[in-house]
Formats: sequence, structure tokens, C-alpha cells
Amino acid sequence: MTPPTGDDGHYHPKDAIHVGLRATAVYGSIGLLFAAVRNSLAKKHVGPWATFTKGGGIIATFAIAGSAYEFTTVSSANLREKDDYVNHGVGGFVGGALLGIRTGSIARVLGFGTLTAVLLAAYEFTGASIKGNKDQQVDEYERKELLRVRRRKPIEETLAIIGEGRGIEPPGYEERRRARLKEKYGVDIKPVCADPNAA
Repeated sequence: MTPPTGDDGHYHPKDAIHVGLRATAVYGSIGLLFAAVRNSLAKKHVGPWATFTKGGGIIATFAIAGSAYEFTTVSSANLREKDDYVNHGVGGFVGGALLGIRTGSIARVLGFGTLTAVLLAAYEFTGASIKGNKDQQVDEYERKELLRVRRRKPIEETLAIIGEGRGIEPPGYEERRRARLKEKYGVDIKPVCADPNAA
């Protein structure tokens, strides 16, 4: 979710109902996909309507839980006037608790809610990226240039690791090559210029 903080640094509220309705459609579609896959893997021959009749609970659970998560996250951000990981934790608890309602156990409702809240809050806290938190103020080009400078190795160290030859010809390579060939095979190679116009 992109932070709704403007250039002036103040929080700008978002329409929670609109976000919730859009999430209902998106997560409901995901639930429909799960129900359709479950219907296609059934051992008995069932018609296409079984996706809705037998998988309606899955579709409804996805739609309601996803909608509740998004609605609660945006509502919490609007009430707190901050867009941070706490909002995702609150929304995750509500969405996870609604996922746990299907089990019929209060312990599972609380467990699903807590687990989802912790996972979503931690994910948002680390920058909503598996790679970790990125500083939003640093330009991507400058960041990559800084990494290049930090990790750059001297050419001598690189040549010591990979060696010479195979198109890698540092200064003095031809003299060292002639000396190696003379030492190993006893052949003295005279440098020849391939340019026919050279004197």
C-alpha cells in the first residue's frame, strides 16, 4: 500500500469503504479460483455449479476476510493519522480472526488473528519487501553507485583470482606470455604485427 502522505508531510485520509469494496472483489476472485481448483480436483464427477454450491464458503471467507483486512487497515490509518505497520497488524488480526471463524473454536479464532497480525505487521515493518526495508529518501541510482564503490576490488586482486589469458590481457601480458612459453617449451616467440601497412 502506498503511503497516503503528501509532499507536505501530513497524512491524507483514504476512503475505507471504497478500498473495502475493491478488496471484496479482488479477494472474492481469489476465493473463486481456490474453489474452482478444489472443484476440479474432486473425486466424484460434479458440475461447474458445484464451485458455487460446495465452494461458496471458501469464496465468502476469502471475500469477507480480505475486505475486513483492507477496510480495517485503512480505517486504522485514518483514525491514527499514520500509515505504518501497526495498521497492518490491526487489519491482519481482524482478517485472520475472520478466517478462523470457520473452524468454530475461539482459540483458533484468536490464534489465526494473532498469527496473521504478527506476519503482516512484520512484513510491513521490514519495508513490505522480502529484501528488507529500503530508505525511501535514497535515490536508487545513487544507492547502486554506492554499492559499486564499496564492493569494487583492485584489478590486481581480480587478476590474481581469475588469471590472465582468455581475452584478459593486462599491461605486460605479452612479455609474461613469451617468458612462460620460453620456459615451458623452449620456444622463443617473436612479436608479429598483423597489420600489413605497418613498417
